[in-house]
Amino acid sequence: MYHAWFAAQDDPNERYPLTEVVYYSRSGGLLEVQHDMAALAQRSPEEWKRLFDERWMRTAWPYGSGVWGKKEWVCPIVSDDNVVSMFEGGTNLFWAERFGREIGLEDLWIKMCGNSHTGSFKDLGMTVLVSVVKQMISEGKPIRAIACASTGDTSAALAAYGAAAGIPTIVFLPKGKVSIAQLVQPVAHGALVLALDTDFDGCMRIVREITANPDNGIYLANSLNSLRVEGQKTVGIEIVQQFDWEVPDWIIIPGGNLGNTFALGKGLLMMHELGLIDRLPRIVTAQAANANPLYRSYLTGFREYEPIKAQPTAASAIQIGDPVSINRAISILKRFNGIVEQATEQELADAAARADRTGAYACPHTGVALAALIKLVERGEIKRSDRVVVISTAHGLKFSRFKVEYHEGTLRDVVGQYTNPPIELPPDVDAVRRAIAQRFGD
Repeated sequence: MYHAWFAAQDDPNERYPLTEVVYYSRSGGLLEVQHDMAALAQRSPEEWKRLFDERWMRTAWPYGSGVWGKKEWVCPIVSDDNVVSMFEGGTNLFWAERFGREIGLEDLWIKMCGNSHTGSFKDLGMTVLVSVVKQMISEGKPIRAIACASTGDTSAALAAYGAAAGIPTIVFLPKGKVSIAQLVQPVAHGALVLALDTDFDGCMRIVREITANPDNGIYLANSLNSLRVEGQKTVGIEIVQQFDWEVPDWIIIPGGNLGNTFALGKGLLMMHELGLIDRLPRIVTAQAANANPLYRSYLTGFREYEPIKAQPTAASAIQIGDPVSINRAISILKRFNGIVEQATEQELADAAARADRTGAYACPHTGVALAALIKLVERGEIKRSDRVVVISTAHGLKFSRFKVEYHEGTLRDVVGQYTNPPIELPPDVDAVRRAIAQRFGD
């Protein structure tokens, strides 16, 4: 009943099946997944809401997944038997009431996408991509491995879902630029891990060359493959669903390769077109100041764009100077009256630590988004009564070294304002009492 296909951005008549090994249009542009919106519109908005709510976090395969509970909107061409799911999505909205109050907001929420199987929002896209590959293999396509370039989280998700599906995976990582937690995940899942002496952009160039010839049987899993977008777009749909189908005023998301910005907007636009919502939120993309090509373009009104050499940042997953989805992200930001803001190393580290002190335990990328939020509140662009959702893209435990170095005072380019190192004492009751008195008073 429902159909979807790859289509060229500049020629909607150029179409390909989702099970075809193709990444670019004939003109060299990125392809997008398009859905038969007329067929989807045959169900009323209330019917869609009721269906999605009935499936929400249930155990009927595969609809209990936050992604596959919206299968008709995501990837209807995959049979249920070929879905590779780890119950991704369905992550909680954390009411950041105390942190919001501290910065001047009454209605602040953090969407905890890191509370997923591999610890990041990348699971949302990878379940779709690996499921389609499993479908392709079942139809006789000669795919022998799936490959990606990654700054950590993508490789973890690909390796886990590939392992669950029994499909070999190859990950290209920038040597020495990912956290130990991120590195060990693909190692543990049996992926071929190639640590290249370059940055993410260098890894991306290599993996694109390796996967350029479809005859070699290595399928590309990076976000220029729009199958990933179809899963990632459910985060916006899910946020609205969790608010009983009410739209927040602002959604703030960290941006690196920028597929997440595009995906967030795409899901919300789909809801709007099908009548589930009657307005759109404003979107803010937050970048690290050391890797800010989108921010620089924003300052020109998006009239100019130049790739940059990304500098080291604690927000390593968004240390990207030449984002693949730059044009798609810009188109979304224009549709959503969007803003792009940046955060220095000092700002992102302090914002994460400040949020931690209210219970959040934010990864450095979420720190970038929180720092951007603080700036927008201080400038008065975000009002006290606005409902704001910050998307936390990964679990803070994947970046424990970042936390340790902050509180030890050894984090690069940062003098922490909220450090809280442990106090080493002899096993002496009086010494303990003095320490307690110093912190809390007599």
